[in-house]
Amino acid sequence: MSTSLILNVNGRSYPVTVNNPDMPLLWVLRDLIGLTGTKYGCGIEICGACTVLVNGRPEKSCDMNVSSAAGKMITTVEGLSADRSHPLQKAWVANQVPQCGYCQSGMLMAAAGALNAGQHGAAIASEMHNICVCGTYQRIKQAVAGL
Repeated sequence: MSTSLILNVNGRSYPVTVNNPDMPLLWVLRDLIGLTGTKYGCGIEICGACTVLVNGRPEKSCDMNVSSAAGKMITTVEGLSADRSHPLQKAWVANQVPQCGYCQSGMLMAAAGALNAGQHGAAIASEMHNICVCGTYQRIKQAVAGL
């Protein structure tokens, strides 16, 4: 039995039909809507590569079921800004944060959630618990220091 839902992603409504209402939001974003900036990392809410904002707060989309996301405002990395003008995107480029880049969309979204919560500078970095295999933590700290 399929379930039809409306998701509000990056300010746009997406009607989706899923066979399982417990399907992870991550797979709906990537496979049904086509927003592939959000990455799959561990699948158990540890690494943070799948981080998106739900009602302005960072959430791990790999373990959040799609039915609980319906009716909420979801922001993916594609929704930060279309022209890379978001202050975090500018800071990431200026500080050459990514190495392989795989975790960076989740890192950006975790930082955006901290900004939304009123954090600034080093406090943003202290709110981020995402894992980066390349170890770009120092560059991330430098990038958020001026925000």
